[in-house]
Amino acid sequence: MDQNFTLIQIEDFRITEQPFYLPLADEVALFESAYNQHLPVLLKGPTGCGKTRFVEYMSWRLHRHVGNRDEDGVPLVTIACHEDLTASDLVGRYLLEGANTRWIDGPLTRAVKVGAICYLDEIVEARKDTTVLIHPLADHRRILPIEKRGELLHAADGFLLVMSFNPGYQSVLKDLKHSTRQRFIAIEFGYPNREQESEIIRKESNCTEEIAKHLAKLGEKVRHLKSHGLAEGVSTRLLVYAGKLIADGIHPLRACLTAVVWALTDDAEVQQAIHEVVLSIFEE
Repeated sequence: MDQNFTLIQIEDFRITEQPFYLPLADEVALFESAYNQHLPVLLKGPTGCGKTRFVEYMSWRLHRHVGNRDEDGVPLVTIACHEDLTASDLVGRYLLEGANTRWIDGPLTRAVKVGAICYLDEIVEARKDTTVLIHPLADHRRILPIEKRGELLHAADGFLLVMSFNPGYQSVLKDLKHSTRQRFIAIEFGYPNREQESEIIRKESNCTEEIAKHLAKLGEKVRHLKSHGLAEGVSTRLLVYAGKLIADGIHPLRACLTAVVWALTDDAEVQQAIHEVVLSIFEE
């Protein structure tokens, strides 16, 4: 494949502006150390708790620690995993052009070549025969076999493999193989405490401090309903959505109904329970 084409595509994956991220513990220091030591990282946590934003922030931040990088950070290639994801989707494939064929690098190959962070989002959704492909990249070898071309790519110095998954959804059919899991260090993520979440909501949605505090309180209370039929607690992301609607003039009760109550569940009884929590907070 033409090298200029690869570089042009990778430039599209640079984070040029600092994403907002509020550190909750020592996850920034852990990630930086993993990056420096070429240790692949597994991010574990519930939906909407900030795993993807964290990776985006670290991609932007890490330019300070890598020689010969510009001020736009380390490229971040994100791959949304799903059950139809094949090895060719990751590595690349030959395409027909008239009577000839041309090789097109996949996103994983591009990341390996230029030293990008490759983020496999919700890795357990991918087929297990596909995830085995990353094993040589996730140990001391740091290589990517491209069988169709008979090549063995060695990862560039800045390359880092990062993947995420939600342990709350794991099952016998959707869990990480031990041979995969034990190639990664793991960083646990949870939802922020009420004060931290309030700050995140206010910053991300531009709502008032009072509304942000109410929404953070709502998040805390709704998560206590998990033992009463709610599959998973409300994400910080949904609370930010509610804050954005309110900041744009939507009544708080209506905003919470659409961004929290209806978004979380279709169970009428659980919806009613969440709605009562909303009323208790916003009609105080």
